[in-house]
Amino acid sequence: MPEPTKKTVVLGKITGVFGVHGWVKITSATEKLDGILHYQPWQLQFPNGIWRSYTPLTGKVHGKGLIVQLNGCNDRDQAATLVGCKIAVYREQLPVLEAEDFYWSDLEGLQVWTQEGKNLGQVSHLLDTAANDVLVVMGERERLIPFLWDKVIKKVDLANGQILIDWDADF
Repeated sequence: MPEPTKKTVVLGKITGVFGVHGWVKITSATEKLDGILHYQPWQLQFPNGIWRSYTPLTGKVHGKGLIVQLNGCNDRDQAATLVGCKIAVYREQLPVLEAEDFYWSDLEGLQVWTQEGKNLGQVSHLLDTAANDVLVVMGERERLIPFLWDKVIKKVDLANGQILIDWDADF
């Protein structure tokens, strides 16, 4: 279980098993597909909410995804118990960013305001689409807002917990 005082950031998910020696298939949300392999240990969150720490022993790009062998996972049956787990790391494991940069997870929970002063709600999460990233904002209803700098996203203010957007509140 992750330490309660440390923030975790989800970087991927275990999506299947590979072979008979305990390897798993994963999807990665890191900028470089194999970037997730540079972080150790991983905190795996099982579908029932339980957390366990695992260390990747080895991993590699395989087709359009990644395959990884984790410590303590030596056969297909053990690997199958990990399918569906979210892969997280402690925030402090991630590289320190420049002052104006941020990680997606930093945006979750921020209030979204239009330039006209209307609060549309709070960022629930972000979606990675082929066209552009999308903010999922939960307020009086769910809104999907394209994350397009200068066109839609005018300012991200982490210190005050706000994002300023140019967006029609009725849309």
